Amino acid sequence: MALNVLIVDDSGVMRAMIKKTMLMSGLPLGEVYQAGNGKDGLEILNQNWIDLVVVDINMPVMNGEEMLSQMRENPGTKDIPVVVISTEGSQTRIERLIKKGASFIQKPFSPELIRDIVKEITGIGGDDEPPVK
Repeated sequence: MALNVLIVDDSGVMRAMIKKTMLMSGLPLGEVYQAGNGKDGLEILNQNWIDLVVVDINMPVMNGEEMLSQMRENPGTKDIPVVVISTEGSQTRIERLIKKGASFIQKPFSPELIRDIVKEITGIGGDDEPPVK
């Protein structure tokens, strides 16, 4: 099964790097949607089937923590797995994100770390995935 992923980061370069890293890690990607802030990310979530959200914290318009809070309040998006990838160093903020059900990855990151976290929270991905028939 391929994962439809939404990558939300205000840096186009970082969005491309995350997508490339996910592909390199062997994750089975379907559609990959991108947004530059949490507000645009929520609009994409409301219009498309998304299996996984990868979000940065510090963004203009709406940050990743605000986006995560709104996702968790919406019955249609509350159960979507979220991975926060950030340079954030505040342990208090990281703990808040984890309490809201997000996984956290510190930048810089490796393809293996992303693969392992995504596989852990979705049950999908990695080299041991059975072939699609």
